[in-house]
Amino acid sequence: MRKAFIAIAAFLVAATLMISFAWPPFYWAFIFIGPIILLGIYDLYQPKHSIVRNYPVVGRLRYLAEDLRPKVYQYFVESDTNGKPFSRLNRSLIYQRAKRENDTIPFGTQLDVYENGYEWLSHSIAAISHTELNEDPRVLVGGPECRQPYSASIYNISAMSFGSLSQNAILALNGGAKLGNFAHNTGEGGISDYHANPGGDLIWQIGTGYFGCRHHDGTFNFEAFGEKAQSSQVKMIEIKLSQGAKPGHGGILPAKKVTPEIARIRLVKEGFDVISPPAHSAFKTPLEMVAFVQKLRDLSGGKPIGFKLCIGRRSEFFAICKAMSETGIYVDFITVDGGEGGTGAAPQEFSNAVGMPLREGIAFVYDVLTGFDLKQHIKIIASGKVASGFDLVKNIALGADLCNSARGMMFALGCIQALECNSNTCPTGVATQDPSLMKGLVVEDKKVRVHNFHKLTIGSAVELLGAAGLHHPYQLTRAYINRRIAPNVMQSYMETFPYIPEGSLLKTPYPLRFELGMALSTSSSFNPTDYKVSLVDYAHANSFNDSLPPAAQS
Repeated sequence: MRKAFIAIAAFLVAATLMISFAWPPFYWAFIFIGPIILLGIYDLYQPKHSIVRNYPVVGRLRYLAEDLRPKVYQYFVESDTNGKPFSRLNRSLIYQRAKRENDTIPFGTQLDVYENGYEWLSHSIAAISHTELNEDPRVLVGGPECRQPYSASIYNISAMSFGSLSQNAILALNGGAKLGNFAHNTGEGGISDYHANPGGDLIWQIGTGYFGCRHHDGTFNFEAFGEKAQSSQVKMIEIKLSQGAKPGHGGILPAKKVTPEIARIRLVKEGFDVISPPAHSAFKTPLEMVAFVQKLRDLSGGKPIGFKLCIGRRSEFFAICKAMSETGIYVDFITVDGGEGGTGAAPQEFSNAVGMPLREGIAFVYDVLTGFDLKQHIKIIASGKVASGFDLVKNIALGADLCNSARGMMFALGCIQALECNSNTCPTGVATQDPSLMKGLVVEDKKVRVHNFHKLTIGSAVELLGAAGLHHPYQLTRAYINRRIAPNVMQSYMETFPYIPEGSLLKTPYPLRFELGMALSTSSSFNPTDYKVSLVDYAHANSFNDSLPPAAQS
């Protein structure tokens, strides 16, 4: 192809010169031919791209095809049910509800109800009309030490920072939260003017970078925290320990998104990558962590304080619960993020292969809190691909009290899943700091769509409650959700994730599957103890049976 290009280029130049001798205006052809030939010559000698070096000019079509591939696949290849991370079926549902269009489907389900993993709700013959139910169920968040409990919607906006999202996106999200009387999590980027101006309720998230409440060296600034936490708009404070999309990895904001404004809000340097540390510097042990929680609660005037995590090493959560039980200092809520959670930018290995999925995470957190008799004080928030009424119902049945959504709310803003969140080229103006792209997102229109989506999704969840014969979300249990695990085997969540008795982790003998976690955990350290793990311990830990398995007995 290199020789072919040289031959073709030489022929075109010679032919153009010959024709131009006979007809001089033809020299203008070099305006088109010249740049192509010069580009081809550059391609022949550039050292970086083998394809382009071997196939001058033509090889560049590969990069065009790569750029077009996701778009062509999404619109012309994938079915309604197999799109990732969200299928066309789910995205269409969100768009329809955001626009208040018809959200019903014709001709029956497109899902394969005989496929492993299919899930459904157990309905009741004594179903209740949704008109008899509370159309806006709420949950009071605040434990014994909380002096300003917050009445939260069961569906709120999950953590997304200004910087990762555009100012128009933040304005529309918070405007929607204001219209619908639900909460908007700031993300670890801190409270920007665009969070504050619409006046919607805020959950202020504080990550390991302590943005908005940090000293210049990156350490926590209690004075700055106290000043901002006193704002009447801030309803709850969330300490981010980890997130599902990149657990064990700090947040990433590319340098191209670090504008002077973002640098001012976050107290960082303009034009440099902002990478949060993977762990907190304000505390190093579970006991120090609960003391930190108490200090934040005091400085905030008694507002609900909680933390967000994706479950990793289970002994660490046991250690936190031991610290709360020993000190009597309880968090007011725990946000459980699943490994399927989203983010603007994350290393592929972390998104694909680190962190416990949401269902297992919620069940584990609920059971451990119940075992320590702490659930009565602490609310659980589920976060990770929660975009429909059934998603809400499933998570609440597992043990969550309320749910957060990030990508669902982004779709309501107009996100088309272009998968360009990390490149500053988001075509809908949602995840970009490019002013020309931002203009495409009209705040006054999109905030109404966010409100619509929130209201109709909760309405769908309430209708499902009525279909199950229930009056309140807290009546949902694991027995109501079923899952196919084999062609002829179906289990309820109660069978898959059996409950444990209240207080059963406060005294021995512990339920078998929790013995190992209790042995490996201590309130004085996040690191596991030096307990020697035996095969019997592994058999206990991996069994959902509270009696000793026959294999372990032998």
